[in-house]
Amino acid sequence: MQKAWMIGAAGVLAIGAGVLFMTERPLTVSVVQPETDVPLRIYGLGTVEARVLTRVGFEVGATLLSLSADAGDSVAQGQILGTLHQGEQEARVARARAAVAANLATQAKAQASVVRALAVLAQREAANRRLVELARQDVATVQRAEEAQRDEDVARAEVAVAEAERDVILAQAQDAAGALQLEETLLAHHQLSAPFDAVIVARHAETGAVVRAGDPIFTLIDPATIWIQAYIDEERAGQLALGQPGTIRLRSQPAGEFHGTIARIGLESDRVNEERRVWLTCADCPAEMFLGEQAEVRILTGTRDTALMVPEVALSGFDGFRGRVWTVQNGRLASTELTFGARDDRGRIEVTGGLPDGAQIVASPPQGADEGRLARIGDTP
Repeated sequence: MQKAWMIGAAGVLAIGAGVLFMTERPLTVSVVQPETDVPLRIYGLGTVEARVLTRVGFEVGATLLSLSADAGDSVAQGQILGTLHQGEQEARVARARAAVAANLATQAKAQASVVRALAVLAQREAANRRLVELARQDVATVQRAEEAQRDEDVARAEVAVAEAERDVILAQAQDAAGALQLEETLLAHHQLSAPFDAVIVARHAETGAVVRAGDPIFTLIDPATIWIQAYIDEERAGQLALGQPGTIRLRSQPAGEFHGTIARIGLESDRVNEERRVWLTCADCPAEMFLGEQAEVRILTGTRDTALMVPEVALSGFDGFRGRVWTVQNGRLASTELTFGARDDRGRIEVTGGLPDGAQIVASPPQGADEGRLARIGDTP
């Protein structure tokens, strides 16, 4: 029994020694090293879009007579894209033109009436003057002079009536001209023209269809306004600013890297996905771009002459500004709270404060880490 007791005691001592060795054995850790000329980039995922995108259609409804363009075509401003059946409207235009012609004839008749009335008035004025003179010389009677004055007054009134009728007809001429212009405008609306130099993205109707006013017939884009719409996590969007440069990779050309600039930052974030939208113009993108194609962007928000960039996986309890990391101080591990600033597109965060003098930050949490445990610095990542 004494022998068994001694064997058991030896086993307990061995286990204790093993546990002590395992807990006191120095852990090999890698630490974060200061870097120089550190670019701070933000990653975003987006799509190819066009700033100027328009769905065009007719301003009136009728049967679609012809279409002269299709998806993929480049069209010039003013180019005719389609035509509606316009027989009924052409008849209305002809009727309005006939009304204008009739009014012109009526104007000529009214003007002739004014001339005739003026001539009669001149004749009556001359006769009245003669009779007034004869009545003064007692050659003509006063009654005849009064009748001559009356005839002159009637002639003057007839001139006023003729001129008023002429003015009415002139006003009717303006109405007829306006009606003709309206009918001609409606006739022009039976043709659909390109509002700007564009590329046709889609064609929504075919010949023979009856379309209503405002129905989209084509979707057009201005190829000069192609840009990239990207979504940036709100946690990383605070450093965004207009004019910042970025690199763009298209899904269809993964080996190519293109260069862009932030042209617009959305004023409203997505309330569900907690993302902010930004738009980048592209200086050297391919001439042929496809709307909706997925693109990756990396926006350069700044650079640091020197910086400590800690991988996010090394942090615990991070609230966007403060977090805890393991540090090596005097050969032992310590849990230290630090403050952090900008992030980059490699999943790292810049240390801005809280690091004790002589301490080094552990790059990834080691297994078995504990406060005060011995640590040995190995290869840095």
